[in-house]
Amino acid sequence: MKLLLKQMSNLVNNIHDIIMSLFKLFGFNFTDKQLHFIVIGIIGIILYFITNVIFKKLAKLSIRIISFIYTLTVLIVLVFGLEIEQKITGGGIMEFADIVAGLWGFLFIFAIYLFILGSVYLFKLIFKKNEKVNELTKL
Repeated sequence: MKLLLKQMSNLVNNIHDIIMSLFKLFGFNFTDKQLHFIVIGIIGIILYFITNVIFKKLAKLSIRIISFIYTLTVLIVLVFGLEIEQKITGGGIMEFADIVAGLWGFLFIFAIYLFILGSVYLFKLIFKKNEKVNELTKL
């Protein structure tokens, strides 16, 4: 986990340096804060447009899909934050396996929820079908 974080950190730092060099090459002398403002702003608006299109299409299918994606995203941030907090405070061992285990836990419990939801839907479907058959036999 430590190695993965270091590699990701180095990648981000290299990209940061390349972007700073490109801006300087074109005559812009932005501070680190200004660069963050511009780059994160651009990444954010592009991500917004992409997710907006995707979520509009998903909303036509089911709002549950959007709720699942949002929840999973928040959990990913949360479990990474917890592991980083453990590393900083020494309150535990920072392991990537802990992140995976936590997310698998959510997916497993969510699968149980979907099974129950599907069972209820199927039960209602069968019950309605039986009601219609009973009404027809009364005629």
